[in-house]
Amino acid sequence: MRSTGRLTVRTSTVVRRATVTLLASPAASSVPPRSVRSLVSARLSAVCAALPGATLRGIGGADPAVVDVTHDSRSVTEGSLYCAVVGRSEDGHERAREAVERGAIALLVERWLDLDVAQVRVAAVREAMGPAAAVVHGRPSEGLLLVGVTGTNGKTTVTSHLEAAFGAAGLGTGVIGTLGARIHGATLPHARTTPEGTDLQRLLRTMHSRGVDAVAMEVSSHGLDLHRVDGTRFDVAVFTNLTQDHLDWHGTMQAYLAAKARLFTPELAEQGVVMLDAPGSRDLVALARIPVTTVGSDPAADVRVHSRHVGPDGSRAVVELDAGPLEVSTPTLGAFNLDNALAAVVAAVRAGVAPEVAARGVAQSPAPPGRLEPVVGEAPGGPTVLVDYAHTPDAIASVVAVGRGLVRPGGRLTVVLGAGGDRDREKRTLMGSAAAAADRVVVTDDNPRGEAPAEIRAAVLAGVRASSLHPELMEQEGRAEAIALAIEGATDGDVVLLLGKGHETTQEVAGVRTHFDDREVAHASLLAVPRIPPAGPAGTGGER
Repeated sequence: MRSTGRLTVRTSTVVRRATVTLLASPAASSVPPRSVRSLVSARLSAVCAALPGATLRGIGGADPAVVDVTHDSRSVTEGSLYCAVVGRSEDGHERAREAVERGAIALLVERWLDLDVAQVRVAAVREAMGPAAAVVHGRPSEGLLLVGVTGTNGKTTVTSHLEAAFGAAGLGTGVIGTLGARIHGATLPHARTTPEGTDLQRLLRTMHSRGVDAVAMEVSSHGLDLHRVDGTRFDVAVFTNLTQDHLDWHGTMQAYLAAKARLFTPELAEQGVVMLDAPGSRDLVALARIPVTTVGSDPAADVRVHSRHVGPDGSRAVVELDAGPLEVSTPTLGAFNLDNALAAVVAAVRAGVAPEVAARGVAQSPAPPGRLEPVVGEAPGGPTVLVDYAHTPDAIASVVAVGRGLVRPGGRLTVVLGAGGDRDREKRTLMGSAAAAADRVVVTDDNPRGEAPAEIRAAVLAGVRASSLHPELMEQEGRAEAIALAIEGATDGDVVLLLGKGHETTQEVAGVRTHFDDREVAHASLLAVPRIPPAGPAGTGGER
């Protein structure tokens, strides 16, 4: 590696990164957008050569040009390489004929198929399709400044802050994560936090072609376990924390940690940033196989954090960088959001952004949708209502602590929550226990999916009842009714937290998705309850 200006570039890559000068002064740097690049393609023999142990047959004297790679037979177009993924419920080899009929020029397979088309055979299609797509799309990650963020909680907020830091540096920005993909701020929806390898490489190529310079990407444990980011190169990998979640998939916390640790290997990333005060951080550092910068209040941290202040209007702290102390601030609420801001600033600096520029960008970055997002009625008075995506025990405890700090004297804290169906069942009682720190808890439905809603609620209720705190407890079938119940029973000075769904705009019950938005339901509930404005000071006759 070598440094060009303040931006580190890899000299060994096929596509060199754009040389960008990042200014250290408070003024925003002005980096002209790169010209739009055309899409690329690759010969099938080149794709095969990039896949260890791959065997190619059926091309005869031709070497066809592959223009796209897909694992979905329905999205095959002329000149595509179709990847026959073997999944839990379906074998993609059975869709290969359909793919050929739609124009697939070749197949990526685990067994030879009796079809008159070129085929590349590999040991595992799932592991090979990301690298294959990377070749076809010109290895787009190597032409981008790419930061990957993994951890149980905080990924969306950290990537949003990174987007702001990159923007403050004058870079064209891209984001990939739970809220979809963004290119220069414009949203493109997609189905997964971390897209499948074929979709990811196509998206990165699109970003590169549209003049994006820097991308902040959420990297989920599922995405790592399923090799969705194989073939992608990250300049910086960020670890936020590790608490219980997704054990329905990983089985144990050790396996969950091991999946996260895959991002911190030389095959995927060049360097890492780890929040040392967070759960699971030291175990992650022990597993990391790349240079890591640790951040925290611990004297052993590479970047020391001190002078922390967490308040109702935002938070701030000072970090000790090589260049000297730097104040990091954020308008988002809670100690955990201060940690998210610190992670984003240090990661941006490690990626080459000037410290002052990174801090300024993060200081101006609001919370993402559905993260402690306020819902306001049209009349004065009434409770403070906040919508948050918290759906793990640790996240619920953190958000409840924030809510407690916002309750005014004489007020109460109410939590509305459920748990997702067909997901980690072991965390449900723990979620209830975390919510028990409120004064009132309304247990309802989240996304029951294919499970019986009453059984999910029972597990959450058991967790609340097992707590020694004994809040007022209610069970309400139907999430809309539960939100209305919570808001109707709340008064001025109270805080109502609607947890679990955050930004989501659908609810899945018995396999059917219907429109549902906590924010819309909460707003309607606030309008439905008549409020008496707080009285003015004695002798003034109230507001005039």
